[in-house]
Amino acid sequence: MEKENSIRLQKYMANCGLGSRRFCETLISAGRVKVNNLVVKELGTKINPDDDKIECNGKNLILEKLITLMLNKPQKVICSSDDPQKRIRVIDLIDDLPERIYTIGRLDYMSEGLILVTNDGVLANTIMHPRHEIEKKYHVWINKELSKKEIDQTIKGINDKGDVLKFVDVDIIKKTKDGFKYLVTLNEGKNRHIRRMVDKIDKKILRLQRISIGPIKLNDLKCGKYRRVKPSELKALRQYMLKK
Repeated sequence: MEKENSIRLQKYMANCGLGSRRFCETLISAGRVKVNNLVVKELGTKINPDDDKIECNGKNLILEKLITLMLNKPQKVICSSDDPQKRIRVIDLIDDLPERIYTIGRLDYMSEGLILVTNDGVLANTIMHPRHEIEKKYHVWINKELSKKEIDQTIKGINDKGDVLKFVDVDIIKKTKDGFKYLVTLNEGKNRHIRRMVDKIDKKILRLQRISIGPIKLNDLKCGKYRRVKPSELKALRQYMLKK
């Protein structure tokens, strides 16, 4: 009879933050995982987290308490966990958290706004998977007004270095003293996506701020501050992804 609280080994490993279930399966198949001091290579092996000792690469795996934060990233802060240049990292802005955490996706060095930080490997990999096409919205300040032809071009797609870059939607919000503020929607996120597109139409970005990821909204969270994502927000995010 199957033990109560049993779980597939690869799911448990993913919940411990090692990566996607598929990646964890490669670790199992490579013989890098032990259950109760015995190497296990069979995919689908069931374990009981309360009773069994799980090791990967010689280290005990302990299920962390899952945590997901939302942070308003300032400019000149990087999303990478490691930086040889010793610049300020997103994780440097988060105090007194014992959990091993990392950002979900990235915002470039000069961009600001909403970034999710978590130790939930399953959630992170689900959000990042291209099939979900999660909509992300940005406020983008541009030095010159976009013509209708240029807006149509950004929605149809612009080729840049082998990538076809597209906006889902572009709406002008207002004219400012320095330029024009737009609301831009993406459902993919290639490296420096918005900046590359604006460069291709000979305009200059003055400021770029992400304001939402699916149903998760930045709202009035102050620059450099963070808070836990509410259970209701996580539920809305998961429901949103199920529809994609």
